[in-house]
Amino acid sequence: MIYFLSFFVVIGLPVFLHELGHFLAARSVGIKVEKFYVGFNFFGLGLKKKYKDTEYGIGLFPMGGYVKVAGILDESFDSSSKKYDYEFRSKNTLQKVWFLSAGVIMNFLLSSVIFSVFIFNDGYPEIINEPIINEISSELNIENEVVLSPAASAGLIKDDKIIMINNNYISTWNQLSNIIHDNPNKELTIVWDRNGETLTSSITPIPVKQFIDGDLKNIGILGISPYYNMNQVSLFEAINEGIQKTISLLKQILFSLKALVSGGVSFQDFFGPLYLVKMAGETTEAGGIKSLLLLTAMISVNLGLINILPIPGLDGGHVFIALIEGVIRRELPLQIKYAIQFVGFVLIMSLFVLVIYNDINHLM
Repeated sequence: MIYFLSFFVVIGLPVFLHELGHFLAARSVGIKVEKFYVGFNFFGLGLKKKYKDTEYGIGLFPMGGYVKVAGILDESFDSSSKKYDYEFRSKNTLQKVWFLSAGVIMNFLLSSVIFSVFIFNDGYPEIINEPIINEISSELNIENEVVLSPAASAGLIKDDKIIMINNNYISTWNQLSNIIHDNPNKELTIVWDRNGETLTSSITPIPVKQFIDGDLKNIGILGISPYYNMNQVSLFEAINEGIQKTISLLKQILFSLKALVSGGVSFQDFFGPLYLVKMAGETTEAGGIKSLLLLTAMISVNLGLINILPIPGLDGGHVFIALIEGVIRRELPLQIKYAIQFVGFVLIMSLFVLVIYNDINHLM
């Protein structure tokens, strides 16, 4: 049960706020909202209620939602619009873009708020730059395969102090980290101090893919982490760090998409809703509500960025069309909009089938 409840939080909260963003933006520029739904209402298994001119609904499957406004040629192919003042079509380009992008803005805002709250409450971590091990990961998940960590294999434990690697004296954690990262899959001789006793072993960093300056590279890891100081920050500093964390995540996702296009990573490295159920449940069991909310923030960034991509059927696709119409100062022909929407629908459904297939492979 905790897996599904966690999944509803991780997906439901970003989806709700995304749709709420569209809803509030529509109201702010005088666009009539006909429907406001969170979740998909399959087979009528959901709740709905009409209040004034808007039908509100909750579906049982939280992997999406929608705000239906008057006068927009969206997935419902509403061609009955007369361009009344309360319709989407009657608004200027800036108002259209504001409505279409408001959901994405809410997703980025949610992530920034979650990160900022925890940074303000816990403080901002600063590495204690000494080569002393704080934590050892006994196992590592490398490309969906659980393996014994090199640190555990070599017999390293908490509070061991690394003295030397391959005859290079180690005095700082940064120096230790750089040597490990620069030697993936290479056998190293490591020397450490444990309560005054000097110990030696061979160790081979496991290679993992990581983006460095926008390029995907293999770096070595051992499964160790340093000690940190948690520095208290002001509210303003916490907000700034929360925003910077969101921007950093956005860059990482963009790098991943770039690597996918260039062939640097496989589509099999991406996951969908089935795997997310497992991830949400395991995150909650291991780290509680805090870890669940941090995962929610990361999912919210993903949801926002994917939605703003210029893909037909997504918010970014609608923004792209609105900008084109703003430049040419007229609407695109209805047939072209229908064709664009159809291509987008086929593309999105194809991607959905692929990620479900990936999830099944990951979970088996």
